[in-house]
Amino acid sequence: MYDHLLLIIGTLMLLGIANGTPVFATWFFGKRFASPLDNGLKLPDGRPLLGPSKTVRGLLLSVICTALVAPLFGFEWITGAGLASASMCGDLLSSFTKRRLGLRAHSQALGLDQVPESLLPLLLLQNKIGLGYSDIAIIVAAFIVLELLLSHLLFKLHIRDRPY
Repeated sequence: MYDHLLLIIGTLMLLGIANGTPVFATWFFGKRFASPLDNGLKLPDGRPLLGPSKTVRGLLLSVICTALVAPLFGFEWITGAGLASASMCGDLLSSFTKRRLGLRAHSQALGLDQVPESLLPLLLLQNKIGLGYSDIAIIVAAFIVLELLLSHLLFKLHIRDRPY
């Protein structure tokens, strides 16, 4: 029971690191090394593919940092890298969807901003990590709550430019 709780908490922490690293990278580096993943590409609807806040720097640092920290939580580095990669894919899917809906970069879309980036990696690594569907539901729900709370805290600390 105790080990399973640690597994859930460790997985949640890795998700937080994977998704928080790009935020801290922006705070630390500013616009340096921030090449947009979509290179400014606009689709026929006139909207960007992903938007300017999705950068090569954020993606790479997320994968590297999560891989480096994963062993501290009892995971192999490759599991951390896979979790971060899948989480960033979920985040990119959210951004793509938000642009198609006409929402600007940094606009809040409750659920759409949190579910893909937490659910996708958990489903893809479910067997590797050893999570059941109820574990996944708990982690996704906790991720949503924690992301909203931490976002406001990071805004108050001037690490984020918007509280969402």
